Amino acid sequence: MLDINTDKVCYVIAKARMFDVKEEISDPDSGSNPTDEEMRDVLEDFADDPTQEELLAFIRGLDEEEQITLVALAWVGRGTFDRSEWAEALETARDEHNARTAEYLLGLPLLADYLQEGLEAFGENCSSFDESH
Repeated sequence: MLDINTDKVCYVIAKARMFDVKEEISDPDSGSNPTDEEMRDVLEDFADDPTQEELLAFIRGLDEEEQITLVALAWVGRGTFDRSEWAEALETARDEHNARTAEYLLGLPLLADYLQEGLEAFGENCSSFDESH
């Protein structure tokens, strides 16, 4: 039913969870030695964050139908559409699709939760992904 492999969705969920825990920069003048800084910088949200860049690249690398499905799945998880409105969610996502899909998805503050809820609406989950990664 979904036009995207569940493992791809689970990968986005896992990376989005890593990205979601980032917080505002608390010490912009911190040194370059993580040990001296007690590893505080690892959870700070820098513009060149490798997790963000990896997630953006992954989503951009999906084909158009996979990107559309990912957006529609997030909308179902968020409650914008119900599972019974899947065709409408896909149609709307297709109509609104553009070159900034990755940025749009990363702009959703609860992306991982929305995707997880969306998968669950289809009776899917990431348990096999979690076990193998």
